Formats: sequence, C-alpha cells, structure tokens
Amino acid sequence: MSPVATMQPKSHVQLIGRSAEIVALQQEVDRVARSDAKVLITGESGVGKEIVAQSIHSRGPRAGTTFAPVNCAGLPETLLESELFGHVKGSFTGAYRDKPGKLEAAHMGTAFLDEIGEMTLRMQGLLLRFLETGELQKVGADGNGRRVNVRVIAATNRNLRDMITQGTFREDLFYRLNVIHIVVPPLRDRREDIPALVEHFLSHFTAVNHSPITGLTPEAMKALTEYSWPGNVRELENVIERMVVTVQRDTIGLEDLSSEIRVQDGIALRPKRERRRTVADDLYKRLIDQRESFWATVYPLFMEREITRANVREVVRRGLEEARGNYKIVARLFNMEQREYKRFLNFLRKHDCQIPFKEYR
Repeated sequence: MSPVATMQPKSHVQLIGRSAEIVALQQEVDRVARSDAKVLITGESGVGKEIVAQSIHSRGPRAGTTFAPVNCAGLPETLLESELFGHVKGSFTGAYRDKPGKLEAAHMGTAFLDEIGEMTLRMQGLLLRFLETGELQKVGADGNGRRVNVRVIAATNRNLRDMITQGTFREDLFYRLNVIHIVVPPLRDRREDIPALVEHFLSHFTAVNHSPITGLTPEAMKALTEYSWPGNVRELENVIERMVVTVQRDTIGLEDLSSEIRVQDGIALRPKRERRRTVADDLYKRLIDQRESFWATVYPLFMEREITRANVREVVRRGLEEARGNYKIVARLFNMEQREYKRFLNFLRKHDCQIPFKEYR
C-alpha cells in the first residue's frame, strides 16, 4: 500500500491532503505530467517521492505504459548495472540467459530511479551515456544496443549540490536530470493533512486485518497531529498498521500510542529518524554483528568502486556514534588490529572519508 496515494480507476494516483503545500504539489504534478521532461524529486526519506513519480506518470501521455521503479541504494554496482541495462547470457556467473533491464522494459513508459545519490561514479557515467544517446549497453554485450524511449524520473533525499562539491556526484549528470525540480514537503510542514492520512490508512488496514476498530479518540488524533514525524508519511503508515494489529478495542486511545508519540506537558518527544535500509546499514551490520574486518568488507568494495565515498562515510559516522567520537574504539569495532589504526586514519584522510569526531563526544 502506498504511503500517500490511492489507486483510482484508470491507474490514477491521488495525493492525499488539502494543505496549501499538497495542493501546490498536485498542481505542479499536473503541469509536469503534460511534458516529457526529466524530473528530479527531492525530499526527506518517507515523504512519498515515489508516489509523486507515479502521479506524474499516471497523469501524462505515458499513463497506459510501464512504470518501472529501481532502488539505486538496494543493489551493489554490478547488480544495479544489470538491473538497469540488462545482461547477455554468460556475461557473469549466474547469467544463464539474456535478461532485459528495467530501462528496456520501460520502453515508451517511465523509469523511476530512487535514491539516485547512492549511485557510484561509474554507474553515474553509464546512466549519463544512456540519457545522452538513448542506447542500452547490456552487461557483456558487444557494441551498441537497442535505442529506447523512456521518461526518466529520479529522486533522492541527499543534497546533490553538496555531493558535487565533495566529488561524489557528477555535475553533468545532475544538470541532465534536473530539468524540472520538485521538492516534496515533510509531513511536519503540512500537519493539517495528518487526519486525512490517518483516516485513509485506518480504512485500509482495518479492512485488510478484519479489525473492529472504527476510529481514534480526539486525544489520540491530537497527539498524532502534534508529533514531529521524522520518518514522515511512511512512519505514520507503520504506526497506524501497528495499532490496528495490536489494539483489541473499537477505538484507538492515547494510551495505545508509543511513548515517543504521546504528548507530555505539551511537548512531543522526538524519536530517532526512521530510514530505509541502505548499503551502509548492511556493511555496518557485517562489521558489528558478523565481526568481519573493515579491510575485508568495506575497503575492497570501495577500491573497486562498488560503493561510494558517501557509503564509507556513513559507516564511519555510525561507528563514531557508537564509540562516542573515539576513532581508536571505531577501529576496534571494525575488527582491526591495533597496528592498523594509523593505516585506517590514513585511508580515511586520503579518500576524504574522515568525519569530525568532536560532535559525537
């Protein structure tokens, strides 16, 4: 179920809300949908960037064709290349047959590239070439491939201009994608939409779970409206689903909400930000839970350009957070020997992956 949309007849996607911010967004989507220009959608994690992309697709001339979403953060570089461009039989281990990529499958339709800021520089170069020529270069294929007609919509919760300055995102690709820029506002900036979203999610999840719940008390709705929602609409959807599953009465009350959401003395407690699982999350889990060495896990992937500088910096940031700013403890957390500490720091400095430690103390 989508966080901010419902599927209407003729595949029409409807953004939910009546706030000035969502009305302006709906109007912008309508204008953009009539064109075939590339679109860059930005906003915090969980605000519904994919729903905006679906809305642009469903309201435009390509509405009856394929909408192909690709999560650029969910796959390592080699698999992402195959996912986007396809591969030929025998191009790598496990390639038992020719496989079309999402861009080929979306011919005459729309490809949605989510979390574009997580692409490696090599993948950015391959994407730029495709955007310039329209030709698909499948993994393992010789020569130029098929030309396809695809509208590309990209999205990110990162600041791409900062990444350009840091050398982690190509400036030419940014300008190629940023023909039209749409910013999706966070939920805390359009609180008046929260009751409508609650009603929408409650209606859906009570039907799916055959729940007797019919509504919320005014106190519970007030708490939901005043909460800061760092995880945005996705977090709200998860909260409603959890309450529908766990509450056994017909009305959800204030006491059924988590302590993070309940208002105490008029001040809503702020929870930790909810994020999508990223490459850095998986790497950090391997280091901490599976006790793998930084040199065996993170280092080779970075040197082979399978992961980006931003991925390494995020892993280091999480280590500093756990170690309260102590790089020596980070080295131990990352399963290095004591003699490798200086090598670790030198690597971080050389590749601009070092993060100031003082803010974590």
